[in-house]
Amino acid sequence: MTETTTPTKKSVPLWAQITIWVFLAGLLALVGFGLNNASNPMAEIGKPVPDFDLVYFEGYEYNGTAEMKLSDLRGKIVVINIWASWCKPCEQEAPELEEAWGLYKDRGDVVFIGVDYVDTPEGAFGYLKKFGITFPNAPDLQSTISSILNRQMGVPETYLIDREGILRQIKIGPFASIAEIQAFVASAE
Repeated sequence: MTETTTPTKKSVPLWAQITIWVFLAGLLALVGFGLNNASNPMAEIGKPVPDFDLVYFEGYEYNGTAEMKLSDLRGKIVVINIWASWCKPCEQEAPELEEAWGLYKDRGDVVFIGVDYVDTPEGAFGYLKKFGITFPNAPDLQSTISSILNRQMGVPETYLIDREGILRQIKIGPFASIAEIQAFVASAE
């Protein structure tokens, strides 16, 4: 009598299967992260700032324009201050920013823009009124603008863009004086 043996099927050990799946998941995550960064450009010092839309708060428009692109401001020095009504350090610099804006607004070649980061309309308007802010301001409820600007730490953060649209500086934290703001702006002239 002849016995036939059925060959036993060798399976891949469980630890090897897990290792392969973890590797593949990590690879997919890495590719996805790279594609996400490629589709969401971010600003870098010394490079042109990617264009984005600004839809200003009512009453805080730029020269009566309620909506514009950052690129519409080419030829001007642009100071973008990211703030929030719930931010105590933002309150420290608000009077100085408004006073500095008063020094530049009639020149026409320097624009201050406030960007209200993840806030409520009530909080934003309350803050703007409390500090007598008159320079243009826009909401950033979805973090779109702050993501493009590559927000570093939190609020406040201020970005200096030169006349050619190049990001020149990022100030993390509040300004301590008007002189500091003037030196910041002068570095792009």
